[in-house]
This record gives sequence, structure tokens and C-alpha cells, in this order.
Amino acid sequence: MNPLDRYEPLVDDVDAFRAACDRPLPSVVRTNRIKASPDRVRDAFETEGVAHDPVGWHDGIFRLPDGNPGGNWPHAHGWTHGQEEVSALPALALDPRPGDRVWDACAAPGSKTTQIADLMDDSGTVVANDNNLGRLSALRHNAERLGVTNAIVTNQDARNFSLKPLAFDAFDRALVDAPCSCEGTCRKNPDVLEQWTMDHVHGVAGIQKGILTRAIQATRPGGTVVYSTCTFAPEENEAVLDHALAAEDCEIVGVDLPLETAPGVTEWDGETYDESVTRARRVYPHHNDTGGFFCAKLRVGGSEVAR
Repeated sequence: MNPLDRYEPLVDDVDAFRAACDRPLPSVVRTNRIKASPDRVRDAFETEGVAHDPVGWHDGIFRLPDGNPGGNWPHAHGWTHGQEEVSALPALALDPRPGDRVWDACAAPGSKTTQIADLMDDSGTVVANDNNLGRLSALRHNAERLGVTNAIVTNQDARNFSLKPLAFDAFDRALVDAPCSCEGTCRKNPDVLEQWTMDHVHGVAGIQKGILTRAIQATRPGGTVVYSTCTFAPEENEAVLDHALAAEDCEIVGVDLPLETAPGVTEWDGETYDESVTRARRVYPHHNDTGGFFCAKLRVGGSEVAR
């Protein structure tokens, strides 16, 4: 079974959805404002002869029609970073401010960590955590190339993350860009559809619930947690949010994303979810010519939680 079959009831135009999933994904780079402005990157591309098209929703993101985002000197000098368009959404939803204390719970290879640092003007603290030690080397490399100096790299299981080694006892904001079944990446990695199993969906959903729960616990009352995945599966999206709402003191709030999106679903495969999951946003490939994505923003409540 092609897993995309099971999601056809969720989309508004099945033919357009399937056609988009079959097309290659556009090559995209994000401007790293720690080192360069969008205008400077644009001038560098023109001087270098790199074909580029600005996206309509963000002045610092460019599509490269000829591909190869890492094959030019602006990339080598840390002015740009290859990053899929929808991958830029969670950090924008998180909206970190200079001086904040931010946790990126599943950070490697560092695209979102470095974007968060960029949005914070490379001030405050970003704790970039991943449980895969091998992937952390890529995170370190990207942070160094992009000139990030406000990041602390940790290697912990995010479900049991401890703040004891840190100089503070709660985060202002946390991002959980969770490991998932990845069907939304099928345009750049078609193999994910062949490797997909329902057992994996159920297994990874348990991990996602644990990480999101810990992120809420580790964030101060009034703070923000963003949950995102690159899967279409409600078991890994709305069901995870529903679990967090029942287990922790938090609420889902509206998130204004700059792309066409669809609301979260409240019913799936005999299960029902809290009505507030409709405030989460689903991104389908045929709406914006991107990968598939899911993004939700939560506000942590005022009850005292264990650190």
C-alpha cells in the first residue's frame, strides 16, 4: 500500500495532491542574516551567475531552479543555508526574541537551530539537543559555518531532558520538530513511501508524545512550545496534541503561517480529538509547491510543573 492512499480523505483535491507528491521538490536556500542581508545574497547570486527566484512569502528565502544549494560561495561563506521552505515555518511560529532561552529538542542537523539563532540576533541561549551523537557533528558544522555563537549543544534523550547542567531552570520557548514517518518528504526522498509501515507510525507516536510532554514541562508558564512534523499522519500530529492537552497544563493557540494551510482534523480512523486541534495547521504539497508539513503552537499554562 502506498501510504499516501490513506490520506486522500483529508485533502481537497486528490489528483493535485498526488501529482504534486510525484514531482521533484524545488531547491531552496534561506538567507543567514547573522552574516548577510537578503539584498547582499541576491547581489552575490547575480555576480556568481546563480539562478534564483525569491519566494513570495519571505524576503530571505530563494528557490534555485538549477538546484545545488551548497555549490556556490555564498553557501561556503555561511551567507545561505539549504533548507526546504516548509522547514522554515516552525521557527517563524516559535517567534523567538533576542535574549530568550530556547530549547530545540530534536535539533540535528541544525537548520531550525541556526534559523532560531538568526531570529534572536545570535543573542540569548539556544540549547540544541539531539539524541543521535553522529548527527550532532552536522549540527556543529552548520552552526560554525553560519557563525552561530549563542548555541549550547547537548546529547540527551529529549523525553527525559534534564536542565540541571544549565544555568536556568526553565525555557522561554521550545521547539519539538519531532522524528516522524516523513511521508511529507516524499518529493525529495521517495524511498520513505516504500519504507513506511503502520507499526512505525504507532511506535514513533509514542516517542513524539514523550518529547512534547517534556517540552511543555520544561517551558515556563506563559511560554511557547511549537510542535511540528513532516508527516500527514493524524496519529503523529493531532493525536499527539490531544495527548498533550490531556496530560499537561497547556492550550493550542492560533498560528498565522505565511503559506496556504488547512486546519487540523478532529476525527480520524474512529478516534476523535480535542476541537482546539483545528488551530494547528496542515501544509499539503499541492497548495504551495512544497513538501508536506504539520505545525502547531501551544501556550504553557500557569500551573507549576516539575522541572
